[in-house]
Amino acid sequence: MSASNASLPDAPQQSFAALRHPGFRAYFITSALAMMADSIEHVISYWMMFQQFHSPALGGFAVLSHWLPFLFFSVISGALADRFDPRRIIQLGMALFVIASLGWGYFFVTDSLHMWQAMALLVIHGFAGVLWAPASQLLIHDIVGARHLQSAVRLNATSRWLGLLFGPAVGAGIMLALGPAHGIIFNALIYLPLVLWLWKAPYGPNFRKEGAPPPRAMRGFADILATIHDIAGNRPIVSMVLLAGGASLFVGNAYHAQMPGFAHDLGHGDADLTYSLLLTADAAGALIAGLALESRGLLQARPRTAFVLAMLWCFAIGGFAVASTYPLALALLFTAGFLELSFNAMAQTLVQLHAPGHIRGRVIGLYNMSGLGMRAFSGVSVGLMGSVIGIHWSLAISAIALLAVIMGLLAFTRPSRPAR
Repeated sequence: MSASNASLPDAPQQSFAALRHPGFRAYFITSALAMMADSIEHVISYWMMFQQFHSPALGGFAVLSHWLPFLFFSVISGALADRFDPRRIIQLGMALFVIASLGWGYFFVTDSLHMWQAMALLVIHGFAGVLWAPASQLLIHDIVGARHLQSAVRLNATSRWLGLLFGPAVGAGIMLALGPAHGIIFNALIYLPLVLWLWKAPYGPNFRKEGAPPPRAMRGFADILATIHDIAGNRPIVSMVLLAGGASLFVGNAYHAQMPGFAHDLGHGDADLTYSLLLTADAAGALIAGLALESRGLLQARPRTAFVLAMLWCFAIGGFAVASTYPLALALLFTAGFLELSFNAMAQTLVQLHAPGHIRGRVIGLYNMSGLGMRAFSGVSVGLMGSVIGIHWSLAISAIALLAVIMGLLAFTRPSRPAR
């Protein structure tokens, strides 16, 4: 990374800087639609699987099939985005999403769904996500450049939360209007705007002006070790990868699955508005964070700032774990969502800015492997430990353990003083 690029995050930032690029505006809208379609598919398919099989094991497999592809294949996906046009990699991911939606629809219409078929469709959906993620980050770097990268990363995360926030409501409306079978077939159409826009979008390797080294040959799983070796001396990248991995391993989003238990202990265990607010409070906080921070160009990307925000997130999660009143729990969840988007977007920006251009996709894949793949195991720290000591204590202890890890990482990134 050049010195000029390294100083870019310190430059004054315009409000919603990335949206000043027409290409990013188009990508922001179409990717938000695709994320909403992803969320709608979860709503309909999970509901139908529960109605058909009543299998907690299948529900557990749904979580693993979503996150384990990120753990094992994110770097390979990033290598594909390095070597080939990221637009086409994203389109391939969208094609898998469409295949999954149409597959669900076929089995629902014909009433012929078996458990192994459901498992196969869940795996296809998981691989669609892992193809999309690194290529998406590489593409927005091409669209806005390094100067407005933080704005693009933050707004891209905001579009994700928009989809997650509105997906359940839209999915429920589609099920009521068209029924689950025809509704999930209709859902496949929502992916098409992104696919069509990418077809002629003037971005990607053929449109890059700066000279870049030829792409490195792909070596499969060996790329993981090679990428780790390449970034081992880069403290900002290493620390942000470890920060994302620690946050996902110790906490992640495992507390979402335990929300019925928290709601019951707070006296709001019924399926009413108060329960729904608990489920969406952190998503609302993340959405407000993206809008508020972008409106002022606040919180520029620095490792120390990312660590401080992550430590405050630990306090918010730990506070929610021990909260005894509903208003306090709701406020802490909202705060946690605000802080989570803030430090995650900042960490991802730092990784992209410091990554060497010829392996940027691989480095982004390594970050996703750590930050998303490790979520497959957060159920152990929060869920399984919660079955022994209670979910309140397990979540609080997990937040404290993560806080200790972050403090160690903060010390690791502190520049050493020259010897006298």
